[in-house]
This record gives sequence, structure tokens and C-alpha cells, in this order.
Amino acid sequence: MKLVVPSSAGGGTDFYARLLAQAMGDAFGQQFVVENLPGGSGNLGAVTAARAAPDGYTFLVAADPALTVNQSLFKNLPYDPERDFVPVARGVTVPLVICVQPSLGIRTLGELVERGKREPRALTYGSSGSGAPNALAVRILEEASGARFLHVPYRGMGMALPALLAGQVDFLLPDVAIVAPHLRSGRLIALAVTHRTPQLPDVPAIADAGFPGFAMPSNFSVVAPAGTPRPIVERLNKELRAALDDESLRNRVAAEGGQVLPGSPEEYAADIDREERKWGPLVRSLELKVE
Repeated sequence: MKLVVPSSAGGGTDFYARLLAQAMGDAFGQQFVVENLPGGSGNLGAVTAARAAPDGYTFLVAADPALTVNQSLFKNLPYDPERDFVPVARGVTVPLVICVQPSLGIRTLGELVERGKREPRALTYGSSGSGAPNALAVRILEEASGARFLHVPYRGMGMALPALLAGQVDFLLPDVAIVAPHLRSGRLIALAVTHRTPQLPDVPAIADAGFPGFAMPSNFSVVAPAGTPRPIVERLNKELRAALDDESLRNRVAAEGGQVLPGSPEEYAADIDREERKWGPLVRSLELKVE
């Protein structure tokens, strides 16, 4: 059985998928393989999963934009999120953290924004793709503040984070889970998080750092190719919810700054619809478009 991850190894989606693969392997008594297919802001992996046989052997583990943002962002999306997938289960939500190279001399979100206003596009930021939450968050901050930064998209956070550490970009919004060791060592400086987390108790939320009402969840969830038999979807949902209810797994997710989001396929479908109705108008208002 295969879990397709539409981003590179080492990112938040990959981390969550490998937790699930181990838990699902134990539950089903057979191996779950994680296949990383980065590229196209998640589109390569998503279209591969969409075209897989709906036999219960292939699932997509993806961040929400692959299902709720990309249809508004990309002019020629090679799949239809609503037509080509059936929701299985919501997974986890994790905070993103704006972090910078110490050499910039920037220590607060306000200072970063001020630099972006004073020197438009002088500072670069990486992302895991044009439609990823870490890219959309910066665009929202730009529109709210008038600051401007230069976007450098990568094929996943597993590639973007090393670029930040090497000084190839100036700032980034990775998941807390993968960047925490570099924050503790002082190699990177945390400015703000998308929502408060016990892992970074002294780092303010973006909403409390000059941008009231800011909300940018980073959620990782599971869908199956359309046509997957209902009993298979229900069985996987049941086992996923049981895994996420396991204290040791919940503690591991929490230790990395995440929070589990259990629920039925119907509840997840309603979440997808609600998020698509939210992001579609926002993407259009920001005039974001990718060929």
C-alpha cells in the first residue's frame, strides 16, 4: 500500500506521512510505502495519485492547498480536486514559523516588514511551492503591509530549508517540527508563528505581531482516488482515527508542535469545501496565477 507525498523528503508532509505509514502498517499488518513526488506546488504527486487505480492501495497525503487552493491558482491544473479524489480523513495541523538568517540583523516581524517596505524585493523568501501555505502567508503579509519580497519557490520544504541554512534565501516559513533544532542552536531566528505553540513559547503569533486576524493553518490530510470503494475509505478512516487517538502518536505529534484533527470523511469533505470557498476569492483578489 502506498502513500503518495507531493513534496520532497524532510518536510512536514513527509514527516506526517511516515508517522501514518508506521501506524497503518501495524493496523493492517502490511507495509505502507511513502513515495515522494515533489514538483509543481504539489501537482505532480496529486495527479499521480488521482490517476492511480481506485483499489485501496494508493492514497495521497497532502497539505490542504493541493485540494483547496491550486484549482484557483493554476491556469491549467492537471487534475480536479473535487472530481478526482474522495476525502478519507483530516490528519494534523501544525504551526509555521517565520525564521531568518541571524546575519540579517532582524529580530521581529515588524523589522522584517519595515525592511521589505524600505527596500522592495531586496530580501528573498523560500517556499515549498507557489500555492503552499508558506508562500500564501507571505503574499497576505505583503498585501496587508505594502512590503515586497522576492519569492524563490522550491520543490518542497526539504529543499527550501537547506537553502535558508546555506544563506541562499533570507527567510522562510517552515513547520516548527523541522526547524526547531536550528532555532535552538541559534542558526536561525524565529520572528513569529502562524499560531501560538508551546514549542516556541516566547515567539508571538503573527496576529499578535501587527496583523490582527491573520490565520494560516498548515494541515496535512489523506484522500483516495475517486471511485475507491466506500468500505475501504471507511476502514482507512477508522484506522487513521484510531492511530491519531493513540497516546504515544499524539504525544509525538504534539512534541513537534502539531495537533491531531480526527473526524469522519464527511466532516473532512465539509472542511475542504469551506476552505476552497475561502481561498478561491482570496487568490483571485491577490491576482495570483501560475501557468
